[in-house]
Amino acid sequence: MAIVDARMHGREAYERLAWRDAYEHLSAADQRGQLEADDLDRMARAAYLIGAVDGATGTWERAHHAFLARGDVASAVRCAFWIGLTLVLHGEHARGGGWLARAQHILEDAALDCVEQGYLRIPMALGALGGGDPQAARRSFAEITEIADRFDDADLRALGRLGQGQALVAQGRAAQGVAMLDEAMVAVTTGEVSPVTAGIVYCAVILACRGIFDLGRVQEWTAALSRWCATQQDLKPYRGQCLVHRSEIMQLRGEWADAMDEVRQACEHLSDPPGDPVMGMALYQRAELFRLRGEFSRAESCYREAIGWGHSAQPGLALLRLAQGRLDDAAAAIRRTVGESEGVEDRPRVLAGYVEIELAAGAVEDAQLAVDELDKIAAGFDSPYLRAVVAYAHGSVLLAAGEPEAACVALRRAWVAWHEIDALYETARVRLQMARARRRIGDHDTAEMELEAARRVFEQLGAVPALEQVRQLMGRASYPSPGGLTPREVEVLRLVATGASNREIADRLVISDKTVARHVSNMFTKLGVSSRAAATAYAYEHDLV
Repeated sequence: MAIVDARMHGREAYERLAWRDAYEHLSAADQRGQLEADDLDRMARAAYLIGAVDGATGTWERAHHAFLARGDVASAVRCAFWIGLTLVLHGEHARGGGWLARAQHILEDAALDCVEQGYLRIPMALGALGGGDPQAARRSFAEITEIADRFDDADLRALGRLGQGQALVAQGRAAQGVAMLDEAMVAVTTGEVSPVTAGIVYCAVILACRGIFDLGRVQEWTAALSRWCATQQDLKPYRGQCLVHRSEIMQLRGEWADAMDEVRQACEHLSDPPGDPVMGMALYQRAELFRLRGEFSRAESCYREAIGWGHSAQPGLALLRLAQGRLDDAAAAIRRTVGESEGVEDRPRVLAGYVEIELAAGAVEDAQLAVDELDKIAAGFDSPYLRAVVAYAHGSVLLAAGEPEAACVALRRAWVAWHEIDALYETARVRLQMARARRRIGDHDTAEMELEAARRVFEQLGAVPALEQVRQLMGRASYPSPGGLTPREVEVLRLVATGASNREIADRLVISDKTVARHVSNMFTKLGVSSRAAATAYAYEHDLV
């Protein structure tokens, strides 16, 4: 009676999505007597969903043999598929491949026409997708979906549509791909698919939408994933990734304290049991928040840990070096990263960091080339996020090139786009840049209002490095500056005060040596000085540096 009670309690808990209770009750029944094959399968799934991967694969192996013993070849193959896929996803490619091959051989020997044929095509389709052949992947996933429809298998249908959507996105057909991804998600949100498959589809769809910068869908599906996770007891595999995505969304909306709390929880969640590769993503997100808040040592520590988990630390680490004043290190890192990055998902973020660092280095032409590439990438997506990134980068380049009026136009577009997606910090950064541009054209009232608006946001967020930039700008005298210097002459004076030669100033401002000499001569005349040392003293006396 005790065995029956434990087994029944386990089955009931499984139906209630109480995975910890289901696993414990079924384990108790298993210790007292042999569970049926179906119960072993339930126990394996419950183990997987509470993060006990070794327990899951071991129990699926027992279920596989139990199904074979009773002549249920199809179910045995299904268990072998989940063992193989789970092992491959956790980096055990040899063992996982062995189980997938075993499943294929069993199915061929039995000559069964069953839905498991579709499941066993998934690894090959994923291989084509990951190997850079999205057209072949799409064909395979379409065939998988047809098999699912023929046998009316909701899990396989959702996986087939997911794969088709991912392949279409990889082909550059984002609109069609997103439509297919949405269709896969409908089956998930209506409860048509099993929890293991639902979690896979949720996370994959969010990553795909993130990859095409469809932040609206990322927010919508992350909220749905969060609700789904909350309904299930002790759910492990998908909750960590959900927390990371929630942190990213909170950061964008300016909820930095909440974002930091979410990613801290994500790191704690992903560390038990250890080994989840999503930890790298979580550590990078944590590093980004530390960097923006000016906690540079903690940011660097998290970037280094992210690298240890196989996650790139760029462009964040290069931007950290820039914020630390290590311009040469920042430039070397971002240039290397630009040369190595190829994926559409990573490229815009890397290029945006490249523009910022190259402008700091005075390489305006190189920054412009990056903006041109960003513009081409953005043209392939209907993404307010990318439009904002491109407009901000374009405005920054125009400002550095000495075209403040045109910069104001581009920066205004950036402000509208960032405001559209409620990106608080990014909107304030645009205001800061617009203040610089307004000052250049003599619109000092507007410049001061932009600075004040940016200051309030940065103070609210605790964005210490950005606040320091505001403080420096507010501390500088507005044009007309002391001595009646023009904005360009003030720039030249500041560089003279650093000890830069005319050639170095010319390289930094992307102007000719002759133009620099003319600015220096005019500056000396206006200030009534006859040497660079006297000009430097004047700059410090009047808080121009």
